[in-house]
Amino acid sequence: MTQHHVTEDRKRDHLDICATQDVAFRAGTLLDQVGLVHDAIPELAWSDLDTSTELLGKRLSAPIVISSMTGGTPEAARFNRALARVAERHRIGLALGSQRIMLEHDGAQDGFLLRDLAPTTLLLGNLGAVQARRLSREEIADRLVAPCGLDGLCLHLNVAQELFQAEGDRDFRDLEMTIRRLVDELPVPVIVKETGCGISRDVGERLRRLGVAWLDVAGAGGTSFVAVETVRRQRDDGLGATFREWGIPTAASLCQVSGLGAHVIASGGIETGLDITRALALDATAAGVARPFLKAYRQHGESGVEAYLGTLVEGLKIAMMLTGCRTPSALRGISWVCGADLLPWLEGGTPVANRARIPQVSR
Repeated sequence: MTQHHVTEDRKRDHLDICATQDVAFRAGTLLDQVGLVHDAIPELAWSDLDTSTELLGKRLSAPIVISSMTGGTPEAARFNRALARVAERHRIGLALGSQRIMLEHDGAQDGFLLRDLAPTTLLLGNLGAVQARRLSREEIADRLVAPCGLDGLCLHLNVAQELFQAEGDRDFRDLEMTIRRLVDELPVPVIVKETGCGISRDVGERLRRLGVAWLDVAGAGGTSFVAVETVRRQRDDGLGATFREWGIPTAASLCQVSGLGAHVIASGGIETGLDITRALALDATAAGVARPFLKAYRQHGESGVEAYLGTLVEGLKIAMMLTGCRTPSALRGISWVCGADLLPWLEGGTPVANRARIPQVSR
């Protein structure tokens, strides 16, 4: 079996497993540990609320990016094209699934070439840092960035997933050198993105020293790719269960990287407008959402994706009104109450930027 067929089978399996199997983290994101303080006199009308924000130089109607999921199979192409149409109509961001298969097989490009459907959309590419290590600047820029008309490239880190993948990588050396090289060489911004295990303070500091200005924490709490690969391999040696919950919960990862001077996208288990609001209160610039869009598409097609997005935005606006915030940027300055399960991540790590604004600890 050729490499592109292996990759295509894996992508098909990932879509099916994520849409139908119990592969979510059980411990959650800890975003429910971020208590937002109610404003009983917001002095706002619903029409005053403005959810728009700027991300990577483009104006979005809301701080929402449809996070990286898939590509390279006929179903993935149909899915991505539906997402592109919704993103363009509603002016939100869209991140492609891993583009590795584009390098392996020219016929796999259909689900990645979306500019005809989304000419003005913020469009982010996606490539594993391990795979990028072996590629030149020209290969990435000329074969991935330019053909897709990308506004930025996510370099994803997925050590845990690779270790549980039968055909996964086992060599994670020279990733820092690769990241620094691509930050310096690529014609678009590089967003360093985890894949469900979060980014710690130490890693965030190392990335900032490499010149990385954009982070996507992709914390624990959404899809566990250890669980996905365990289901895919039908592995029963107990290791999948042992490491299923491995990672830094999304809220904790946001706290860890706060104050580093990076622009942060919050992803990993973001499902509601209230989740987005809490993430912004933890200094995120925007939020990425993935699996709920897949499930909405599987159930109701493109109209389901659109309906789910509408619910997300309405939930965000309700939370903005209840906290007295007219814009998403205002949420980044509000006080919040830290729950007992999140507190150790603050006490055991470096303080978050807005820790002085935490009025009390609920227990």
